[in-house]
Amino acid sequence: MRYEFAFIGALFAALLPVSAPQAATLQPVPAVVASNAAAAAMLNATWAQSRLVAVGDHGVVLLSDDHGQHFRQARSVPLSTPLTGVSFVDARQGWAVGHWGAILSTTDGGESWQLQRIATDVDRPLFAVHFFNAQQGVAVGLWSLVLTTDDGGKSWSEQKLDPPPGSKRADLNLMGLFSDGQGTVYATAEHGQLLRSGDRGKTWSYIDTGYSGTLWSGAVLSDGSLLVGGQRGTLMRGLSNGQGWQRIPLQSKGSITAIAVSDQQVLVAGLDGLMVRSSNGGQNLQEQRVPESTPFTAALLDGAGKPVLFSQRGIVPVP
Repeated sequence: MRYEFAFIGALFAALLPVSAPQAATLQPVPAVVASNAAAAAMLNATWAQSRLVAVGDHGVVLLSDDHGQHFRQARSVPLSTPLTGVSFVDARQGWAVGHWGAILSTTDGGESWQLQRIATDVDRPLFAVHFFNAQQGVAVGLWSLVLTTDDGGKSWSEQKLDPPPGSKRADLNLMGLFSDGQGTVYATAEHGQLLRSGDRGKTWSYIDTGYSGTLWSGAVLSDGSLLVGGQRGTLMRGLSNGQGWQRIPLQSKGSITAIAVSDQQVLVAGLDGLMVRSSNGGQNLQEQRVPESTPFTAALLDGAGKPVLFSQRGIVPVP
């Protein structure tokens, strides 16, 4: 729990509405290329085919072409505010999202980025983005904000969500996105809610996992079942139809911030050094002891199933 408030702060900083005079003077400031960029808090990461792309605080984008052994900073990012999500459809085309509802795009594998969208009247952050192909994508964020595009991000449309069952309005914070690779996408949210869309983000239905806290991350396992993680070491598995949720007991109480799947390899990572591994598609999950309670904030698996880990202090070396 000691790192949870700092992690939440990195995502939710400056959420209060900005008054009109302040908004009028706000101008995007490019990220600074710095020698210590690899020590910035990294909040999300993905593969651009063989290249690893990670995004985080201060608009830092880190790139690696050797599976996370060495990193360098992207040479041009138009924002210095936190970037919280990233998605690529191939080796060159990708998108990142962050504070001020910002959406960035790249066509050169993350070396340079262009601003597609920013809303300076109120800081309503986007927390996650997923692209199904080079044209269709979805981004989600604060207070049930859902944006979709059908033209590669040239234009974005806000989608209105119905209130969850028992509520009068749709105001859940949507924290993460994950897909089954077949066109269905899921959004993790507050109050144990998982949202599902089968039309690439245009409409959504709610799945109640039976948990009352916030779900941060999730993944579809090789057998089609769903694995989601949330606050205080909450790890739950459900059927592909959204039913049959069961909690997987963990000793660690660190909040789960990332779930990565590569074929039969599964990695669950979180704050306070939480790490859980599986080599059989999640059927058996084993906790691992991590020295110094490293606060993991993002995680990937490379082609060989080796973890690539990030924290609030940047890249985490893995032996």
